Amino acid sequence: MGTYVLRRILQMIPVFIGATLLIFLMVYTLPGDPIAALYGDKAADPAQVAQLRHLYYLDQPIWKQYLHYMSQLLQGNFGTSFTGRSVTDLMGDAFPVTIRLALVAFVCEIFIGLPLGLLSGLYRGSMLDTVVLIITLVVISIPVFVLAYIAQTVFATNLGWVTPTVQDSTDITQLILPGVVLASLSLAFVARLTRTSIGENLRADYMRTAVAKGLPRRTVIIRHLLRNSLIPVVTFLGTDLGALMGGAIVTEGIFNVKGVGNLLYQAISHKEGPTVVGVVTVLVIVYLVASLVVDLLYAVLDPRIRYA
Repeated sequence: MGTYVLRRILQMIPVFIGATLLIFLMVYTLPGDPIAALYGDKAADPAQVAQLRHLYYLDQPIWKQYLHYMSQLLQGNFGTSFTGRSVTDLMGDAFPVTIRLALVAFVCEIFIGLPLGLLSGLYRGSMLDTVVLIITLVVISIPVFVLAYIAQTVFATNLGWVTPTVQDSTDITQLILPGVVLASLSLAFVARLTRTSIGENLRADYMRTAVAKGLPRRTVIIRHLLRNSLIPVVTFLGTDLGALMGGAIVTEGIFNVKGVGNLLYQAISHKEGPTVVGVVTVLVIVYLVASLVVDLLYAVLDPRIRYA
C-alpha cells in the first residue's frame, strides 16, 4: 500500500505541473494586458505601468513568469493580487466559507442521495422507484439558478423559515438552503447511480450465494450488496467534492455567500490573474488528493482489490 501511495503521489507531480501551466497560460496570455485593465478608460502613466509590470513580473517572458510563480508556490507564497492584498489572505477568507458550504452539500448527497438510490434499487419497478426517477429527472432538468430562485421564494419569502440571502457566512445554519441547492444536481446523480449499481449487483452470483447461505437480509444488503455497489458512487463523490468547491459560483452569487466561487468570479471579472491562478491551483490540489483518497477507499469497500 505504501509503495502504491508513493507511486500515485509521484504521478500527481506532472499532472499538477501540466494543470497549473495550462491555467497560467490561459490567464496571462488570452485576456490581454491586466495592468492596462486596471486603469480602464483612464490615461495611464507609462512609468507607473512599467513599475507595476515589473512588480508583478509581467515584463518577463511567459515561461519565466511561470517558473517564478512555481518557485514562489513552493515557498507557500501564492503571490499578491493587483489590489495589493496577499492572495493567501484572500483565499484564507474565502475557502473556510466554501468548505462549510461544500460539506453541507456533501452531507446532503450522502444522507439523501444514497438512501433514495438504495431504496429505489431494492424495490425496482415499484411506485417508490418511479417517484425517485421522476424527482431526480426533474432536478437534473432544472438549472441551478432556477432551483435557487424557487427555494428562495418558497422557504424564505413564503414560509419565512430562512433569510433570502446569507447574512453571516460563519453561521452554518444559514448555509443549509444554499447547500441543498448546490447539492441538488449531484444528489440526483448519486441517487440514480446508486440505483443502477444496486440493480446490477442484485443479479450477481455472490448475492445468490449469500441468500442461499441463509444470511440475514440486513447483512446481505449492507455487507455484500451495498459495499460492492458503492464503488462507482464513491468515484463520483470523490470528484464531485472538488466540483462543489470550485463550481459554486452561481449558488454563492444568488445567496450572497462570500466564498471561493464569489472570489473567483470577482477575480475573473477584474482580470486578477494572481488570484485566479492561486484559487485554481488549490482546487487542482483538492482534486488530486480526492482522487487518491477514492482509490484507497476501493480496497476498503472491496477486499478483492489489493495495491502492490
